[in-house]
Amino acid sequence: MNPKDENQSGGDVARTLVEFLEVAITMIVSLKAAFERRRYMNMVVQRARHPELRDYIHSAASGLLPFVEKGLVERVAVVFFSEDNVSVERFIFKLMINTSCAASVEEGQLEFALKSFLIKLSVSKSLVKPLPQSCRWEVTAYLRSLPEVGSSKDGEQWIPTDTKQWQKPPVITPVKSLNSEPLCLQLYLEHASFSERHNLVKPNQ
Repeated sequence: MNPKDENQSGGDVARTLVEFLEVAITMIVSLKAAFERRRYMNMVVQRARHPELRDYIHSAASGLLPFVEKGLVERVAVVFFSEDNVSVERFIFKLMINTSCAASVEEGQLEFALKSFLIKLSVSKSLVKPLPQSCRWEVTAYLRSLPEVGSSKDGEQWIPTDTKQWQKPPVITPVKSLNSEPLCLQLYLEHASFSERHNLVKPNQ
């Protein structure tokens, strides 16, 4: 196989992964609010009703494609914040693509593997905690290295995050994992530790 074919196969895997992330992010947010149903990978998933919300999720996921293709993305997180801008819950996708093995995997096999994550998410309501009405959320990407400034317009869609980090290790709940070629993918949920949650509680006036 020549490098061009290898890069093409890696791009196909990256595009499938990014499309999956768009649907998965929507399903995570739908655990907190009412969304409408649609079909993806021959299963019922959720879609945001509000056009601006759909556009945000789509642009966030599709904007990751050039970074995923270059192997720069280590984690993608859906982060929920409290009213004072402290993160209280995070869904983390940890990923690694091996482009040298991408050509040996059929698209149907990859979609079947990713579908299992969506099935798991559809029954994950019990894992999440109720959040206040005033909370907000965002999509955050953790890169292995920063793209060169001015090398392309890819980085213009993303800005450095001001998300406050927890001072102590979070409580981690595994949701689903895939360890195979060409894709290794882990999905887990993070919550603040009990002591840190206690420190975030305000007295009832």
